[in-house]
Amino acid sequence: MNLNKVMLIGRLTRDPEMRYTPKGDPVTSFSLATNRYGQSADGESKEYTDYHNVVAWNVGRRKLAELTGQYLHKGSLVYIEGRMQTRSWEGQDGQKRKTTEVVATEVQFLEPRSAAAAAPAASAPVEAAVAAPANSDEAARDVDPDDIPF
Repeated sequence: MNLNKVMLIGRLTRDPEMRYTPKGDPVTSFSLATNRYGQSADGESKEYTDYHNVVAWNVGRRKLAELTGQYLHKGSLVYIEGRMQTRSWEGQDGQKRKTTEVVATEVQFLEPRSAAAAAPAASAPVEAAVAAPANSDEAARDVDPDDIPF
């Protein structure tokens, strides 16, 4: 039995970049920072930040690539669910290149749009942002097009 599933909560480290394949399919890529805590070699508590490359494609009728490209920006707090993928290619210089990325299958916005503009820096602890109280209108949003009010 095999399992390839990734779940992340973090902040975008840069604005998403939306491109189109030669066939015209949109794909959006961005980087996500997550925090974890552990002990350094001298036994002191330490915060570590990990960076994850994420790609979002349109999935069926769900327009993940288009919506993430349109509504996310640097500093946005999001929940990403997907799978790990490693791909390789040959660069224009003839060198072999390889990258590992998360292919998103679910994206949820974890803060209201008004708070996203004032989000803390990408290296700020994620737990503090998740613990912030939110009223019922500001609950986490799935990126399903049917959920968008306009």
